[in-house]
Amino acid sequence: MERIASAAELRATTARWRREGLRIALVPTMGNLHAGHYSLVRAARERCDRIVASVFVNPTQFGPNEDFSRYPRTLDADAAGLHAEGCDLLFAPTVETMYPFGLDAATRVDVQGVTETLEGAFRPGHFAGVATVVLRLLNLVQPDVALFGRKDYQQLLTIRRLVTDLCLPIEIADVVTMREADGLAMSSRNQYLSAEERPRATRVHATLTAMREAVQRGDSIVAIERDARVALESAGFRVDYAAVRRADDLAEAAADQRSGLIALIAARLGSTRLIDNLPI
Repeated sequence: MERIASAAELRATTARWRREGLRIALVPTMGNLHAGHYSLVRAARERCDRIVASVFVNPTQFGPNEDFSRYPRTLDADAAGLHAEGCDLLFAPTVETMYPFGLDAATRVDVQGVTETLEGAFRPGHFAGVATVVLRLLNLVQPDVALFGRKDYQQLLTIRRLVTDLCLPIEIADVVTMREADGLAMSSRNQYLSAEERPRATRVHATLTAMREAVQRGDSIVAIERDARVALESAGFRVDYAAVRRADDLAEAAADQRSGLIALIAARLGSTRLIDNLPI
């Protein structure tokens, strides 16, 4: 596996692959890789001949009071894991490579329509940072396919809209959320949970499951969201949202809608913010 930090080297390598007629996949990550990330690499191998994985902790998607400085950085371990999974190239750029004019002067991408609610309401500027860095990575690699996990569902919708709206000839493929045996969605932030908090964290997935069942039996969405919030707060969570929305655009569902929906939760347990979702 090649390990590259230079944009010029990355472009030269992927250009050679394209001349050889090879299909290229991109797996963008912020590193500290786990089984969920490696499932993206395996899915990429099924679709393409060459895989580029990026590891870049993107400063523009973190708010001023978020965990950018303490976000785990484990590049050597990530490289070893990617090599074991058959990745062809690890792109690990510096901030200066990704933002050559500096963060304050960087061109920003603002995706409208799916970013204003839920995560967008609680993390202002987050999706502009996500869209900006993903577009830069897509332009650098020019892949045939880019793969993202479903756990960050609003991010997935944002990137799909970005690619469609800007007419990029790239397929955005999604991969099912990987979970621990007890249902907790795999996340780099799970390691922030204390020994006492870790078993309680499973309540997020359990609550999502209860929300789905309540929708399917015809309960009102208002009551479902209220009961989900109460259940999480009684377990010690501070809830940002527990919502049932339309899956295609995250708009509020009609009162009688029972299909094409998704349940989403963001809640804090101690200092750890957990997000998860479940299609209905």
